[in-house]
Amino acid sequence: MTPRDDSDANDGRDDGRDDGRWSDLDRPPLNATALRRALVRDGGFWTAVELVSSTGSTNSDLVALAADGKAEEGAVLVAEEQNAGRGRLDRQWTAPARSGLFFSVLLKPAEVPVERWGWLPLLAGVATATALSRTADVDTALKWPNDLLLTVGGEERKVGGILAERAGNDGVVIGMGINVTLREDELPVPTATSLALAGSPVTDRDPLLRAVLRSLERWYVDWRSAGGDPAASRLQETYAAGCATLGRTVRAELPGDRSLVGEAVAVDGDGRLVLATGEGVQQPIGAGDIVHLRAEGEK
Repeated sequence: MTPRDDSDANDGRDDGRDDGRWSDLDRPPLNATALRRALVRDGGFWTAVELVSSTGSTNSDLVALAADGKAEEGAVLVAEEQNAGRGRLDRQWTAPARSGLFFSVLLKPAEVPVERWGWLPLLAGVATATALSRTADVDTALKWPNDLLLTVGGEERKVGGILAERAGNDGVVIGMGINVTLREDELPVPTATSLALAGSPVTDRDPLLRAVLRSLERWYVDWRSAGGDPAASRLQETYAAGCATLGRTVRAELPGDRSLVGEAVAVDGDGRLVLATGEGVQQPIGAGDIVHLRAEGEK
């Protein structure tokens, strides 16, 4: 897979050149060679790990590489900085260089019916939340469909997000952004946070990235082996257990400038959020922006 890592020559270590990669000593560069050594192995799932210093969007780049036949399943593209990163609903995702993890992976679940591919961003959420809770020692929750939340100062804040895009007829690119060392004055919005601000004792991005990718490999391989069945793979059960949206009154902002308020009561077999409305109707939501509403008397 191309492009090649532009830091290979010094294996991610300082070679005395003033290239800006060590401009913030609290944010050392990732070590591409060490990541490949840990993740790319014979018989393993990850087939390539490439690191670039800066790009517009790792998702756009990997989708293009897949379209050109230059990336195969298990390819990982990591950027130290994105200047045109995208979240859901075409929102921009920006952060200082080396302040987080910005990467995309290429999946080709040929054994899974296409109608079950909608579970992939939720699967990525489960895998990432599991890895962060274990490795970064933070209690990570999921906001449907694929936001990662941490509680800081009694408030739920977003620490990361996931974006899925089709790559041709047989692939899906999953992109992730996770705030690791963002400081308060660097947050893009007041509702964001970072692992550092949440008090995580681990802000070294190398072990964090390895943990997330290993967790993603395990969940994806199990889900694929089960033919994408969310129940047999325990994906549906695990997602529901970690979903902060369930049991809450929420407002779903839907396509066409519509909205719907109700209690989030379930995630169904298609990965849709089911809302119980005041009219006693259970309405599945397949796409939309979810706002967690405060209960009466809640600060």
